[in-house]
Amino acid sequence: MRILIDMDDVIADAEARFLEWYERDFGVRYTKEDIRGTKLHFIVPEENRKIVKAYPHNPDFFRNLPVIENSREMVEELHNRFEVYIASAAMEFPYSLPHKNEWLDQNFPFIHWKRRIFCGDKSVLKGDVLIDDHDFNLSVFHGRAIMFSAAHNMDENKYERMNNWLEAEKLFDMK
Repeated sequence: MRILIDMDDVIADAEARFLEWYERDFGVRYTKEDIRGTKLHFIVPEENRKIVKAYPHNPDFFRNLPVIENSREMVEELHNRFEVYIASAAMEFPYSLPHKNEWLDQNFPFIHWKRRIFCGDKSVLKGDVLIDDHDFNLSVFHGRAIMFSAAHNMDENKYERMNNWLEAEKLFDMK
């Protein structure tokens, strides 16, 4: 079985970086609960939206993102049992490419560079399973589409859902 796994907000906590940088820049702390069902740029004052939307275009945004809890261990277990690829739509943010690759080297060193896909359009991906946090990626995938829970997608109900990485054991019958 070939399993494709997204990076941002699936194994790398980009939401945390948005919240951290917003607090740094504007002195206001939002939580993941505050952005439930939406994205940060939709709830901040209008005059700050352009800055927030530009965060991922900053050369350092993707550097050293926090690792999503239990993702390292569970992805390694999946890797030991199945054909696992990391698939990130990184082309939208060209500065992210070296940082995402370095981040994988540091946090998921068992994922060989040949199993890292940095693309722009995930509709070209071929596999049995895609674990992603966005409908626009899952909706064009021709296989088992699993939505990984993130604050922005909590109201989405079209897909099989994985709320956290510990649920991978049950979803992939790994016990």
